[in-house]
Amino acid sequence: MPQNEYIERFTKQHGKRLDHEERTRKKLAREAHNASSKSQNLRGLRAKLYQQKRHKEKIQMKKAIKQQEEKNVKGAEDTGPSTTPKPAYLLDRGKETNAKALSSAIKNKRAEKAAKFSVPLPKVRGISEEEMFKVVKTGKKTAKKSWKRMITKPTFVGPDFTRRPVKYERFIRPMGLRYKKANVTHPELGVTVQLPIISVKKNPQNPMYTQLGVLTKGTIIEVNVSELGLVTAGGKVVWGRWAQVTNNPEHDGCLNAVLLV
Repeated sequence: MPQNEYIERFTKQHGKRLDHEERTRKKLAREAHNASSKSQNLRGLRAKLYQQKRHKEKIQMKKAIKQQEEKNVKGAEDTGPSTTPKPAYLLDRGKETNAKALSSAIKNKRAEKAAKFSVPLPKVRGISEEEMFKVVKTGKKTAKKSWKRMITKPTFVGPDFTRRPVKYERFIRPMGLRYKKANVTHPELGVTVQLPIISVKKNPQNPMYTQLGVLTKGTIIEVNVSELGLVTAGGKVVWGRWAQVTNNPEHDGCLNAVLLV
C-alpha cells in the first residue's frame, strides 16, 4: 500500500468522529481570527514573511473572484426561440461573456503549466570562460599551444568515471572540487536532507558546462530522493527528482539545492 493512504483506509474502516463536520466548520471559522492575531502580533522577519504570504493569498483570491464574476455575467441575447430567422453572420452574436470566461480559464491553465516548470532562481549571473577555466602550461607540447584547461568550479562525475590519458585529456576536473552529495531542501515539507547526486541535467551558463558536469549557481541536478519516501499518485516510490543549486559552491564549500516540486 502507498505511504499516503493509511488515513483514508482508517476512515473507510472506522468512519469519522460524530462531531467531525462541526469541528471542521469551527476550525474554518477561526482561521480569520488566527490570521488577524498573527498579522497584529508578529514582529521582525516573521512578520515580513507572513505579510508576503498573505499578500500572495489575497491576489489569488481576488483573481478567483474576478474569474467567477466573469463567468456569471449574463449574456444580452434572448433565451427564447426567435420567430424571425437570423442570417448566418448574426448567429454567433451575444456569446462574448462565454468567450471571456473561457479566455480567463485558458490563462489560468497556462499560468499553472508555467508554474510547474518554474525554478526558484530564474536568472543567474553569467560566468566567462576566463573565470571558468585556467590555462594549463605543463609539458613540452602543452606549453607551446596551451590547449589544456583546468576547471576552477566544482564538478560532478559519475561513479564509473575514468580519466582519459594525460596526452589526450583536454579538461581537467580536480579531485578536491568534485561533489557527490547535495544538501537538498524540500520547499513544502521544510526539511533539508543530504542526498546523493545522480547527474547534472542542465547548466544555464553553457551546454558544454552541462557535459562537463560543472556545478554553478542555478544548475539543475538530479538527486536520489528514495530516502524521503516520496510516492506518486499511483503509489509508486519516486527515485530521482530534479533540484536547483541555490548557492555558490566554490565560495561555501558545500552544495545547497531546492527540490523542484
